[in-house]
Amino acid sequence: MTISVLGAGAFGTALAISLSQKTPLQLWARSSEHVQEMSRDHENKSRLPDRPFPAALAVTPDIDRAAEVDILLLAVPMQQLRSFLQEHREALDGKTLVACCKGMDLTSGKGPLEVIADSLPGARTALLTGPSFARDIAAGLPTGLTLACADDDLGRQVQEALSTPVLRLYRSDDVVGATLGGALKNVIAIACGAAMGAGLGESARAAVLTRGFAEMQRLALHKGANPNTLAGLSGFGDLVLTCTSAQSRNYRLGLSLGKAEAFDDKITVEGAATARAADALAREEGLDMPITSAVAGLVEKRLDVRQAMHDLLSRSLKEE
Repeated sequence: MTISVLGAGAFGTALAISLSQKTPLQLWARSSEHVQEMSRDHENKSRLPDRPFPAALAVTPDIDRAAEVDILLLAVPMQQLRSFLQEHREALDGKTLVACCKGMDLTSGKGPLEVIADSLPGARTALLTGPSFARDIAAGLPTGLTLACADDDLGRQVQEALSTPVLRLYRSDDVVGATLGGALKNVIAIACGAAMGAGLGESARAAVLTRGFAEMQRLALHKGANPNTLAGLSGFGDLVLTCTSAQSRNYRLGLSLGKAEAFDDKITVEGAATARAADALAREEGLDMPITSAVAGLVEKRLDVRQAMHDLLSRSLKEE
């Protein structure tokens, strides 16, 4: 099956580098100037420097040309997904769309596949998620991911097309669990980064990670997810990675919040919007998600880390 990657951020570029070693493919970028730079340099210096492009990787600003394939990987930021789909509906219609973004739409509270369904009803879709850093994938380091697809036959076809000797995909039909695991782990990563940035220590981070995982499970199970999904790559696996490494943009945002330092607002941090969306959803559904609520307060600048920690530690004692 033929493949294109739409979106030349770090993750989209990494997927294109990895998969083009298996089959020729195209990487689409919106900016013609960015395409010219990548074509000249044979790498994406602005988003993923020092990771050269294989000869089989072509870049293009022409989405109609890029869409002349069987499978399109949508590697655009979650909060831009809806507008992207609406803008390019004609080019994307009738294709198999694999969402490679994690998060919840701030306006609707929906995940990526629900957003696709709103814009392209009847589209064949899957979700690629799990513990992965762009630089690791582009370097050819072993990585395990979850491919969530409600259609088992389609899932098998996409799994085969996107798997490589070092990029191993595990198939799941639990779209809800995979979606919420990938979205909510970013929120908990911000909380863990904030704890470390404020100097609260690794024991505090472990507690935040663990209790944050309980919140992830609470919302996911409420929405009908399989509990085993949250214990897998798209839940616990991704949570551990993003809560313990400064390669994670969400964790780095948390570090900045904990240190009361400025953070580059040009960097996309999906967990910031997801925290707000998840907090609103939890309140609407009557679910207790105090860490998520605290992160929403931090990113909205209603709380500082000291106040957030006080609020969490002053809660009533209870059983685990």
